[in-house]
Amino acid sequence: MKRAYIHLLKDWPELRWDTAALAEPLAAVRFEQGRLLGRMAALGFPLDGEAELTVLTEELVRSSAIEGERLDDRQVRSSLARRLGLDTGGIVPSTDRIDGLAELMLDATRNFMKPLTADRLFGWHAALFPTGRNAFGRITVGAWRKPGTAPMQVISGTMGRETVHFEAPDAQRIPQEMRTFLTWFNAPPATDPILHAGLAHFRFVTIHPFDDGNGRLARAVSEMALARSDGSPQRFYSMSAQIETERRDYYDMLEKSQCGGLDVTPWLLWFVGCLSRALVRAETTLATVLHKARLMDTLNALPANPRQRKAVNRLLDGFEGPLTAAKYAKMNACSTDTALRDINALITCGVLVRGQSGGRSTAYRLTTEAGDTLGHGFHGAQHNACRTADN
Repeated sequence: MKRAYIHLLKDWPELRWDTAALAEPLAAVRFEQGRLLGRMAALGFPLDGEAELTVLTEELVRSSAIEGERLDDRQVRSSLARRLGLDTGGIVPSTDRIDGLAELMLDATRNFMKPLTADRLFGWHAALFPTGRNAFGRITVGAWRKPGTAPMQVISGTMGRETVHFEAPDAQRIPQEMRTFLTWFNAPPATDPILHAGLAHFRFVTIHPFDDGNGRLARAVSEMALARSDGSPQRFYSMSAQIETERRDYYDMLEKSQCGGLDVTPWLLWFVGCLSRALVRAETTLATVLHKARLMDTLNALPANPRQRKAVNRLLDGFEGPLTAAKYAKMNACSTDTALRDINALITCGVLVRGQSGGRSTAYRLTTEAGDTLGHGFHGAQHNACRTADN
């Protein structure tokens, strides 16, 4: 006997929620949303572009991480930057799959006012699985789940230690379920757009229309609805990054909501709360972008040589591991003595900070907002010290 999953109830998908219980948290998150968007609008180009690139990179990387897949964030950033027309200062080659994921996300967010159609979803799904296979073998790509296949179970966890959260509708129901969903999604929202985004996420994940990739596509659909809510094609906060942080609560809430009747107030309260925490998280992203901009202003005010600029750009783009004189020398095809002169000049000018260890293992990092001081003025001895780095 099947459990009383929500999609088996008589009035599905006529979901209900407590408007009064949602009023206060919804008003609070609306305020946070407006404040963040206002701050980003005040930044102007190119800082808003850098912030969006950072957020979209995190969105793609963390959405895949929820499903247990690790993407190279440098490749993701590079692919997105090319499509956004941004100079990242250190382009690395990406893969066809990552390029497809970037196209998917930008289509969902940049073209948020275009109707969401079955063909559009099929294209997104094909971008997720360009080889027609997932980790377990060949799957149906760019089409709904086929009738006659095994029941679709929504699971989390590693292979052999999976947790089954709920079972999706039978495959023969999918075409009609998705026609109903798409008609509802594309109609003017009958409720607050943020709640519409939460409902879209829940309904899509409940239907689970594809053989695989449903979680990532549900989050893409949700991001599209949130872009409509923002009225902006630029993304300055990442729901997927916050969901990945709260992954256990996310799956627990989905599981409880699948068996709790048609009242989805608990899910919507969680979704609005998660969005609020994502907006708070975005403040950290904004602070990081502003700090990087100040570092670049510092560097641009100096007579820095190409080697120094290359090293700082690599650090800003997420250089792996600590920077040492040996790595600096290898990066720039110069001697260790030249590397040390360059590094010491950047320390004097307030761009780099020396680590605690000494000798050949001495590591260097960019100054941070906490406890480090950026150079100001660059006159006298500081200016001369920076100039000697050209030798």
